[in-house]
Amino acid sequence: MSYNADSRGYYGEFGGAFIPEMLYPNCEELRQNYVQVMQEDFFKKEFQQLLKDYVGRPTPLYFAERLSNKYNTKIYLKREDLCHTGAHKVNNTIGQILMAKRLGKNRIIAETGAGQHGVATATVCALMGLECVVYMGEIDIERQAPNVARMKMLGAEVRPAKSGSRTLKDATNEAIRDWINNPVDTHYIIGSVVGPHPYPDMVARFQSVISEEIKWQLKEKEGKENPDYVVACVGGGSNAAGAYYHFLDNPKVGIIAVEAAGKGIDSGESAATSALGKVGIIHGSKTLLMQTTDGQITEPYSISAGLDYPGVGPMHAHLFKSGRGEFISITDVDAMKAGLELSKLEGIIPAIESSHAFAILETRKFESDDVVVINLSGRGDKDLNTYIDYFKL
Repeated sequence: MSYNADSRGYYGEFGGAFIPEMLYPNCEELRQNYVQVMQEDFFKKEFQQLLKDYVGRPTPLYFAERLSNKYNTKIYLKREDLCHTGAHKVNNTIGQILMAKRLGKNRIIAETGAGQHGVATATVCALMGLECVVYMGEIDIERQAPNVARMKMLGAEVRPAKSGSRTLKDATNEAIRDWINNPVDTHYIIGSVVGPHPYPDMVARFQSVISEEIKWQLKEKEGKENPDYVVACVGGGSNAAGAYYHFLDNPKVGIIAVEAAGKGIDSGESAATSALGKVGIIHGSKTLLMQTTDGQITEPYSISAGLDYPGVGPMHAHLFKSGRGEFISITDVDAMKAGLELSKLEGIIPAIESSHAFAILETRKFESDDVVVINLSGRGDKDLNTYIDYFKL
C-alpha cells in the first residue's frame, strides 16, 4: 500500500480536487507544473539555499536527557521551533513563494489560525517584494495578537473573517473566495496538507525536509537512520506530514499522530477528527470531517488556535483508516501540563500545538531502548498569554 498521493491526488479513498469551476484553471496550472518545477535544478538550488541561509536549516535533533530519564525511553526533539519565524511553516512558504514567482503570480493570499502560517507567508512576501493579504478569524486575531502585529510589521494586510466560528475554517473560506475573484495574478499559499490537489502533496513535499534531516541526524547520533516512533501533533497536519514523509513506507517506524480533544472527545468541544469524523468534503478535498448527521460541519474547539480545524489532511485520514498511523487525542488540560513540563525539564517553551504531542508521554508507554522523535513544531512565544491566563503566572 502506498501512503503518498497518486496522480489524481488521492491517498487511498481520500484527497482529490472538489472545486468550483472558477478555481479549476488555478488548480490545474499548479497541478501540471508543481512536480516538474520542484525537480528543476535551479528551483532546488534556490529552495535549499534559502532554507540554509534564511530559515536556518538544518534544525537540530536534540536528545532531551531529562525528559528521557523521566519517561525511561530515548526522546529526541526535532527543533522546528528554531526555524526563522518560530515554526515549521516557513519551509512551505519559501517553497510556495518560489513556485508563485515561477508561475508569474505577483499577489499572495493566505489563511491562518494560530498566525504562524500568516507570519511565515508575510515574511516570504516581504523577502520577495510581493503583495500579501492574510485572512484570519476574528477570534484568532484576538488570541494571537503578537502574530497579528508581526504580520502587519512585515507589510501584510490582515483581513478578519467574521462569519461562522470566526476561526481557521472561516478564514479559509474567505481566502478561497478571494482566489475565485482574483484568479489570474494571485497565488493562494495554503498552510497545511489540506485543500484540493495538488496542495496536500505539494505542501508535504516542501515539509519533507524535516524527515530528510531526521534520517541523517539520527544516523550520526544513534548509528541508524530510522527511529522506532515519530510523534507529531495534527490539525491539518503539515508538520506531521513533513516528519513522517520519509518513513511512510517503512512499517518498522511507528507513526503517532496527536489530535486536540479540547475539553474531551465527547464534550461537544473538541477537534479530534479521527475519533469524531466521518468521510466528507471540506475546502476542496475528500477527507475525515467532523459533521452533523445531515452533513453540516461541526464547530471544532481546542485551546490551541492551530489545531481547531474540523477536518484533517487526506494523507492523515488515509494513515488513520489504513491503520498505518496510531491516533491519540489529548485534552487541553493534558496539553497545557505537558507544555509546562517541557519548559521546566528542558528549558524549551513549546507552542501549545506541540505540547499536545508531548502529552502522550504520560499514557503511551515506550520501551527503554526505543528511539522516539517528537516534532517540536513551534515555539511558545505566540501562546504566552494563553499560558499566563491558564496557569495564572
